[in-house]
Amino acid sequence: MNDFCPIKRIDNLEFYVGNAKQAALFYAKCFGFTNTAYRGLETGYRDTASYLMQQRNINFVLSTGLSPDHPISKSVLKHGDSVAAIALEVPDAVSAYKQTTSRGAVGVIAPTAEEDAYGIFRYSAIRGYGDTLIKFIDRSDYAGVFAPGFEAQTKAHLNSKGVGLKAVDHVVGNVELGAMERWVQFFAETMGFNLLVEFDDKTIATEYSALMSKVMQDGAGKIKLPINEPATGKRKSQIEEYLEYNYGPGVQHVALATDNIIETVTRMKATGVEFLVTPPTYYDNLEQRVGKIDESIDKLAELGILVDRDQDGYLLQIFTQPVQDRPTLFFEVIERHGARGFGEGNFKALFEAIEREQARRGNLVSV
Repeated sequence: MNDFCPIKRIDNLEFYVGNAKQAALFYAKCFGFTNTAYRGLETGYRDTASYLMQQRNINFVLSTGLSPDHPISKSVLKHGDSVAAIALEVPDAVSAYKQTTSRGAVGVIAPTAEEDAYGIFRYSAIRGYGDTLIKFIDRSDYAGVFAPGFEAQTKAHLNSKGVGLKAVDHVVGNVELGAMERWVQFFAETMGFNLLVEFDDKTIATEYSALMSKVMQDGAGKIKLPINEPATGKRKSQIEEYLEYNYGPGVQHVALATDNIIETVTRMKATGVEFLVTPPTYYDNLEQRVGKIDESIDKLAELGILVDRDQDGYLLQIFTQPVQDRPTLFFEVIERHGARGFGEGNFKALFEAIEREQARRGNLVSV
C-alpha cells in the first residue's frame, strides 16, 4: 500500500502542565531527563514557557500558559497535567496535513513555517482523540537547537545516561465506550496505519472489570498507538476512572524503552518514583510460565518487574503510579528481548494491581 503519510519517528511528546519549571525538575530528578532548551519570557515568548527535556532519543516538551485564559491554562484546568500533543517528524508537514485532512481528519493548525537564523521550521496539526493533537514536524530545513524561540541550556545530556531510558516504545490512548473502532478507522483511513493486534474483554479482564484494546501502527512499524475503551463489568474499570478524571479521552500512558530495566527501575525507585505493586505469588514458577530468561527472578521480584513471552522472544515491563494527583497519566518502562507484543500474559496481573489502587482511592465502585 502506498505510504501517503510517511513518518520518520516520534519527534516529541508535548505535555501541558500547570508549572513547567517545577515539572522540569520532577522529570529531571525522577526520570533522568536533562533540560537542554528553553523558550519563554527571556527568549521573547510572552504567552508560554516551554522546557525541552531530553534523554537519549526521547524528547518531552513541558509547556505552561502564562495567563489564565491561555489555551494551555484552560487545558490544564480541564485535564490536569497531560500529554497534549503527539508530535511526529515527517518529510513534509504540508503534505501530511493535506493528505490527512483530505481523508477526513480535522485540521487544527494549518501548515505553518517559522524562520529564524537557523532556517525554516515547518509544522501542522490535526485533531486526535479527545483534545489530543497530532502534530507533523518537518525539520529538513531547520538546524536550530529544537524550534524557533528555544535557547540551549546545557549539553550535559550528551554525556549522561540519565536513568537508562532510550526511546518511546508506544503511546496508549483511552477513549469512551463505543469509540475505539472509530479511532481505529481514523488512524487507518487518514494516516495509513494498520491494525497490529487486538485484545477483547475476555483477554483483559478481572472479576470486576474489563477493557478492550486495539494496537495501531504506521506503515513502517515505527509508531505504535494502542487504543483502549472500557467494557461492561461489575465495577468501574480503570478506563472509566481515567475518563472521569481526565474529563474525556486522552493519553493514558507512555511506554519508555530501556536496555537494562533492572538498573533503570532501581535508579528511578531511588529517586522516589512509585510503581504498581506486584504480589510475590506472581513469581512462583515464573520460568515454567515464560521460559528461560537472562535476568535474576529474585531481582525482578524485588523490584516488581513483570515478564511475558511471545513467539519472537520475551519482554520485561513495569508501570508507575499516576504522576499527578488525578488518576490519569502514568508511565511504563519496558525492555524487549525480541518480543513484539505488549505483555498480554501480564494483563490480568496488571489490571488487578490497578484495581487495588482504585480501591484505595475509593473508585472501584459498582456500576
